[in-house]
Amino acid sequence: MDELKPLNWKHKPGVGYTVARRADGGMNLNFTDLSEATLADWREFAIEHLMGSDRLTRNLYDLRDVQHISEKAIKLAVEVNSDPSTRNLRVAVLVASESARESIMNVAAGAVGSGAAIRIFTSMAEAEAWLMKSMEQIV
Repeated sequence: MDELKPLNWKHKPGVGYTVARRADGGMNLNFTDLSEATLADWREFAIEHLMGSDRLTRNLYDLRDVQHISEKAIKLAVEVNSDPSTRNLRVAVLVASESARESIMNVAAGAVGSGAAIRIFTSMAEAEAWLMKSMEQIV
């Protein structure tokens, strides 16, 4: 079995997310807020991890505990995940409601890029099922 890549993440006071390594080598990121401090820290962390991405990586972003997902947060996530270096990245975003899912879709609708494959879910089971599909099944 392959060694899992080190996570290189430590919780910082005032930052509203945690990160854990997935069994498949990807990451589970659980957010409690999308404050300026959280977004800045997450952006730095995400970009650092993209530098070493050389194979399919599956990440789950759990935003169910976030009360408000701002347009700024959505645009920042689209920017980071549109970089060509994210081409080996599959991201499942889990939100608390259909209205939150639609809000994200409306803001992100104009984004075009050769970056990550991203889908937004309201069901953990559906998010995990999509993450586990082979690349041929999602194209």
